[in-house]
Amino acid sequence: MGTIWFCLVAVMISAYVLLDGFDLGAGAIHLLVAKTAEERRQAIAAIGPVWDGNEVWLVAAGGTMYFAFPALYASGFSGFYLPLMIVLWLLILRGASIEFRNHEGGEVWTQLWDFLFCAASLLLAAFYGVALGNVVRGVPLDASGYFFEPLWTDWRLGPETGILDWYTVLAGVMALAALAMHGALWLQFKTAGAVNRSAGLLARRAWWGVASLTVIVTLVTFAVQPRVPANLSAWPWGFAFPLLAIAGLAGVRWHLAKKNEARAFLASCAYLAGMLASIVFGVYPMVLPARDLAYSLTVENAKAGAYGLKIGLAWWALGMILAALYFTIVYRSFVGKVAAEADSRGPWRNRE
Repeated sequence: MGTIWFCLVAVMISAYVLLDGFDLGAGAIHLLVAKTAEERRQAIAAIGPVWDGNEVWLVAAGGTMYFAFPALYASGFSGFYLPLMIVLWLLILRGASIEFRNHEGGEVWTQLWDFLFCAASLLLAAFYGVALGNVVRGVPLDASGYFFEPLWTDWRLGPETGILDWYTVLAGVMALAALAMHGALWLQFKTAGAVNRSAGLLARRAWWGVASLTVIVTLVTFAVQPRVPANLSAWPWGFAFPLLAIAGLAGVRWHLAKKNEARAFLASCAYLAGMLASIVFGVYPMVLPARDLAYSLTVENAKAGAYGLKIGLAWWALGMILAALYFTIVYRSFVGKVAAEADSRGPWRNRE
């Protein structure tokens, strides 16, 4: 039962990355691909109807983690207290920037909110990568099951680790590049005209960075976290996940060349899903690796009671059905390219 919930939490985190990832990436690059006020409205219109709904998956994943693995929730949220507060403020700033730019008149205010939206989205994408790098690298857990990390120490992978070191920063740069490409593909898919062309050009350029960083980070991860190659050796079927990521990345390039915008975006989804699944498979059965592996939190020592997990599975399935229906309705309601118009009801319109 613990393994089932481990997989369910991973699925929900993956859903968040795939969905909120494209609007984070779009926000991070929108000042690069949208030069005029009208183009910026169009870029924001491409994510405007769905960005807040996408963030629900982050709350849902956190709630599911709290229910299924309370020890992980307690240890992780106390140890990562500072970066979690930073992420919280960036989420607030990003949401406020999207909403306030349509209510505060004047060019100066609009440019300020656009800059803050871009900066918050960029930093969030990088911080999520840093957080994932910390999980893969391992944290300084002790026998009590708790830990604390400063923001940085000596930038090395020694016993006294910090949130930021050369490996986690590298993971953050890779996450930013991957989500920038993901967001550019979404903007290309949802817009027309100058924004469409600029987003497509940026996606093609970002692809080379993503491909290079994927190779580099993968090789470094094998050395940093020995559990990853050990799991691949023990269960060779796990190679299906990195193969999915490779196929997705190749598919992005292929469909960009063929100018198939929808399939290029879906290929990016496959790449991100394959990378996340590879990480989850690589660290299993650990849910939070420790620098000293003997103190790691695992599926067995971090999970909740068996009876609660069984009952919760039924309620989780019901909740996911309702969530799937909601997202299906929302995305079907805003199908097609967008055209930006500034009025009191928001900056987005659909254009068939």
